[in-house]
Amino acid sequence: MRIIISPAKQMRVETDLFACSALPVFMEKTEILMQWIQSLSYAEQKKLWVCNDKIARQNAERFAHMDLRKNLTPALLSYDGIQYTYMAPAVFEDGQYDYVQENLRILSGFYGVVKPMDGVVPYRLEMQAKVDAAGVKNLYDFWGDSLYREVLDGSRTIINLASKEYSKCIEKYLQPDDNYITCVFGEPEGDKVVQKGVYAKMARGEMVRFMAGIHAEKPEQMKDFNWSGYQFDESRSSDQEYVFIR
Repeated sequence: MRIIISPAKQMRVETDLFACSALPVFMEKTEILMQWIQSLSYAEQKKLWVCNDKIARQNAERFAHMDLRKNLTPALLSYDGIQYTYMAPAVFEDGQYDYVQENLRILSGFYGVVKPMDGVVPYRLEMQAKVDAAGVKNLYDFWGDSLYREVLDGSRTIINLASKEYSKCIEKYLQPDDNYITCVFGEPEGDKVVQKGVYAKMARGEMVRFMAGIHAEKPEQMKDFNWSGYQFDESRSSDQEYVFIR
């Protein structure tokens, strides 16, 4: 069983807490993207990143001096968004690190697929960015089906805790015998369940921590998740979508 999650825009450097176990699997393609971004003017980089001057200058500086093999931070500690705060990997026990290393995969516009203890550097590149490197029009074409093939294991079960921007990379290539389950965290409003961005990110992080804590081996074990007031809703759920409401 594999769990997929999105990266975070904000990143930090933490080289002392844990040693990285490896480099991400698609380093050759990451180097292509790095060199392409380095070739852009500052104005082109800022347009690519769709951000303010402060963030653009920070990332332009990062790419100007980027070394993909030095001063690396384990990916799970490098990403610094709400989802990762509520996952709280810094306080994982040893068995939980082993679990996420085996089962969790982070999807990335820059690295493709990252294992939790893979060494990464801070970057900015969202999956929906308009990239025309290597003769393609966007990152979805650049990565093709390689991300899907990389996250799939022998069980052919994928638990989707990623945003639509990133899960789209996988869903396009799903096969009939794949068991692909999306988790929805929301609040009932009439006949609908409405997901609110911040709370959904919090719950996704907590779900990873919950699964690591019980060493979940089957999707059905997620139904016991009841953190932050969420409860599994059998009536709103299906084999392909697990709905948690509060």
